[in-house]
Amino acid sequence: MVFSSAVFLFVFLPVLLGIYYCVKARNVRNFILLFASIFFYAWGEPFFVLIMLASIVLNWYLVLQMSKHDSSRKFFMLIAILFDVGLLGIFKYATFISGNIANLTGWENLRVNIALPIGISFFTFQMMSYVFDVYYGKSQVQKNFLNLVLYISFFPQLIAGPIVRYGQIEAEITNRHESFANFSEGVQRFVYGLGKKVLLANFLAQIVDNIFDYMPNPSAMMSWLGLLACSLQIYFDFSGYSDMAIGLGLMFGFHFQENFRYPYIAKSVRDFWRRWHISLSEWFRDYVYIPMGGSRVSESRHILNIFTVWLLTGIWHGAEWSFIVWGMIHFAFLMFESKIDVRKTFGIFSPIYANLVAAFALVFLRSKDTLSGWHFLKSLLGLNANAFCDSGFFEYVHGSWLLLIIACVGCCPVIPKLREKFALEWLEQIFLILVLILSVLEIINSMYNPFIYFNF
Repeated sequence: MVFSSAVFLFVFLPVLLGIYYCVKARNVRNFILLFASIFFYAWGEPFFVLIMLASIVLNWYLVLQMSKHDSSRKFFMLIAILFDVGLLGIFKYATFISGNIANLTGWENLRVNIALPIGISFFTFQMMSYVFDVYYGKSQVQKNFLNLVLYISFFPQLIAGPIVRYGQIEAEITNRHESFANFSEGVQRFVYGLGKKVLLANFLAQIVDNIFDYMPNPSAMMSWLGLLACSLQIYFDFSGYSDMAIGLGLMFGFHFQENFRYPYIAKSVRDFWRRWHISLSEWFRDYVYIPMGGSRVSESRHILNIFTVWLLTGIWHGAEWSFIVWGMIHFAFLMFESKIDVRKTFGIFSPIYANLVAAFALVFLRSKDTLSGWHFLKSLLGLNANAFCDSGFFEYVHGSWLLLIIACVGCCPVIPKLREKFALEWLEQIFLILVLILSVLEIINSMYNPFIYFNF
């Protein structure tokens, strides 16, 4: 079940809200959310929900033991983390690893094909967040098993983030305050996210799919159009889903951290990653980079720390060499930026530099494999002996120029700036109603509703 579906909008969410606000007791409300979240995940993953629950049971038990036995704290922590990493490795990477071994050795009987549970990267990282936060003394052990299940399985952030750290909502599990102001803000945030996903990302996805998947040798201009559409699609797709998750959290009294802060206005790659998928960046910073010593080590060790983070970030996104290439591109340019002053070097062109790096790396995130990614890069540079431009490019632009402009403007903080400068709340409400109506009509009329980060 996805947020931008008719069954979620017209059945699941209204019924859940009605039942939730009919009761007052906190423990009953939590149980309602817990039951609804398990049902939400089981709707599309009836078997893998058992894997998730079994993982929660084991982590809950190991952390309880960790809190009871000070002398063995590290042992229980390591067992829990090894289990979580192992679970992620089996379901997400076993197919990739076995395939590479089979290709190298020719032993086809080593090849396995294991289905990927939706959202496993997200809920596994949240599980590990709980283990680390308790181990480092940042949070108290959760003795109530159902409360821990609710934290891990809470449906707004379960399958696509943001990655909610245990310490961020620990108190709100048992002591939160639902209010009309929070609910109203949550609805607005959800509608903005729904519009991003349904009205912009889904339309852009059709351009991207056609150019990346069905044009073996696109012209240079067509390739640049595909790259622009891809950059916009992945932003509106993922940030739209994050907006909907944050909005849903607010409806039930939970406050999730922001996951995007207009990354395409960044003036460096470092700045880009302070704005893009913030919950993932901060997770790796706090649980990998800093424990390894961060920047307070020798230069060579510092480089190794950054390399490790970006290798793991690439691997986290997917089990393909192209994802590792994507991570290494970001690592290389972060190293480059550590030696220069980006704003002084590129001046007013620094946002162009940052966006080009992010876009060129994105080619490998979107392409089906590394070879396809290199081929597409060559098309961008006009090195594939194809035409610089063709009639198809003008047909695409003619049919999509208005939405492309709207999407480009939507990547910038235009609405917040207008909200600050003009008191036009009534106009924004009309705009949101229009977005909701158009989104609902599009959901009813269209069967095309992809979501990129389900693959991650």
